[in-house]
Amino acid sequence: MKHTLKRQLRRLASQRPYQIAAASAAAVVLASTTGALLSGTADAPAAQRGSTAVAAELRSDAHIASLGDQQPTTPAASSPTTSAPAAKKSANPDLTRKPAAPKPPASKVLDYDYQAQTTYFYCGPAATRNALSAAGIDRSQDDLAAQLGTTEMGTNSAEDTTRVLNAVVKGNPYKTTMFPSAPRPAQMDQLQADIVRAITDGRGVVANIVGDAVDTDGGWHSFGGGHYIAVVGYRDQGRTVKIADSANPAVPSYWITTIDLANWMTSRGYSA
Repeated sequence: MKHTLKRQLRRLASQRPYQIAAASAAAVVLASTTGALLSGTADAPAAQRGSTAVAAELRSDAHIASLGDQQPTTPAASSPTTSAPAAKKSANPDLTRKPAAPKPPASKVLDYDYQAQTTYFYCGPAATRNALSAAGIDRSQDDLAAQLGTTEMGTNSAEDTTRVLNAVVKGNPYKTTMFPSAPRPAQMDQLQADIVRAITDGRGVVANIVGDAVDTDGGWHSFGGGHYIAVVGYRDQGRTVKIADSANPAVPSYWITTIDLANWMTSRGYSA
């Protein structure tokens, strides 16, 4: 019996030696693994602990190497040749703005040379001549009458006085404003502004009036057929104006409100 069993064992050993070796190795690994699981890594065999340490070291070295390969997250400074040009500073508006025109004086009277009209129908030439004298221009009434087309019926309109004034004064500064009906407040304001501007520039204004008006001293002036007068000054920012009137040398000048002057020119106009 014993001999029979021994022969069988020898036969098995000779036929499957690799199975026995594999089974033995598996048993060893299973035993060591089971021991490690039961007792923790501290009780693992030295070879296993050594392998674990080497793997951990390799992982640490790989982590450091990966950090070394990373690029910095801070963006690189832009090259001077590719950076956007700096915005130009805007010009100082206070340096580029044109200086404001000087404020006109509150009152001003021109230095003019008064003449009364030489004929009853020369009020147009006389008023034009008195206005020009304030600018230092000397013309005779006869010469101006010829330019104005004045006849015994008088001078036609403010369009004529504007035309002749611009023919004599450089720059054509005069323009005509007509009041075909009673002037509105805005037109009265414009008359005031025009007179202030002209007088400030050293130019007299010629007005074509008709009807009656009362001056600031209570004097009454009546011209039912129409008349021409020169405006040679103003005061109170132009609310009152000085009139050079050629009709009566006894009353060569007087003051009148600009509103009354505007109404006095209804259906007529002025050159300023």
